[in-house]
Amino acid sequence: MSTEATSADAAAAGQAVEPLRLLAEDADDLHIISAALQDAILRPVDIVWERSARRVTLALSRFCWECGETRVMSAMQFGDVIAVKSRRLPRGPEHALELLAMDFEPGEAPGGRVMLMFAGGGDLRIDVECLDAVLTDLSERWPARVAPTHLAEGPEPA
Repeated sequence: MSTEATSADAAAAGQAVEPLRLLAEDADDLHIISAALQDAILRPVDIVWERSARRVTLALSRFCWECGETRVMSAMQFGDVIAVKSRRLPRGPEHALELLAMDFEPGEAPGGRVMLMFAGGGDLRIDVECLDAVLTDLSERWPARVAPTHLAEGPEPA
């Protein structure tokens, strides 16, 4: 039986589910975290860059794809950060941002750029000396009010 089926079964039975804890040290690792964070919701004020500590931390409400119709508060942290830039992200403190995906663009080894892409076309670029990212769940899960939906691209078949 797969871990996903076990987690979904435990969540459906009302049992405690182990918090998710993931580490990314390469692009493949980051793609796994990206899948876990698809449709996570955060606000601009939930993105904190500590320049002197060379660290970026995001607090997110993560949709638990592995557990079904629940959400959990999670934190994602990037270390060895050189620079952070945003494009077309709203600045209002209460504006909701929906994370769609993350990708790693290699640069001078072992560094590169982590790209966080948000609904509406905005993105956040985090330049790193090396990829060092951690995702961890922080709270108990709660029922999601709405499950994310993704419309198929392209025209409807006739």
